[in-house]
Amino acid sequence: MRIGIAGVGGIGSNVILHLVRAGVKNFRVVDFDVVQPSNLNRQFYFIDQIGMSKVEAIKLNLMRIANGLDIISENKKLSEENIIETFKDCEIVVEGFDNEFDKTMLIRMLFDSKKLIVSANGVAGIDTSSIIVKNISGNIFIVGDFSTDIKNSKLYSHKVSHIASLMAEIVLKKLENN
Repeated sequence: MRIGIAGVGGIGSNVILHLVRAGVKNFRVVDFDVVQPSNLNRQFYFIDQIGMSKVEAIKLNLMRIANGLDIISENKKLSEENIIETFKDCEIVVEGFDNEFDKTMLIRMLFDSKKLIVSANGVAGIDTSSIIVKNISGNIFIVGDFSTDIKNSKLYSHKVSHIASLMAEIVLKKLENN
């Protein structure tokens, strides 16, 4: 089963890290961004990768953890026009976008696909005590505190990692039940 990762920033890079360490091997990773110095406090990248495409850097980093990975990397911006086609071979899609518009677009465009969609909402700030998992429909889960926005609060590694861990758990449970 191939798992799609839509965005490999703080959430996406940490979810895929947990999945690879759990033995998952088949991924489609999509992002258009490059590694920036501001990413290093919470994303699975290193200082010598600044300026490198995130999809290239994440693949290199993950291959250092496990042999036999099948990672299809696509350096592109996801949109309404290409998201369905991009993830057609994925039964699970993890949303790791930075903004509400793209998060909503992914859920809206893939809603009827019957794919498991795992998304995040409210990942900023320090407090982890209010993080919850909501099952929006049978196949859509959203993890976060649902209130702390990056417009108003700083991003911290421990909270991003906590949410990513819960998202990875949802994916792993699905894989275990198949």
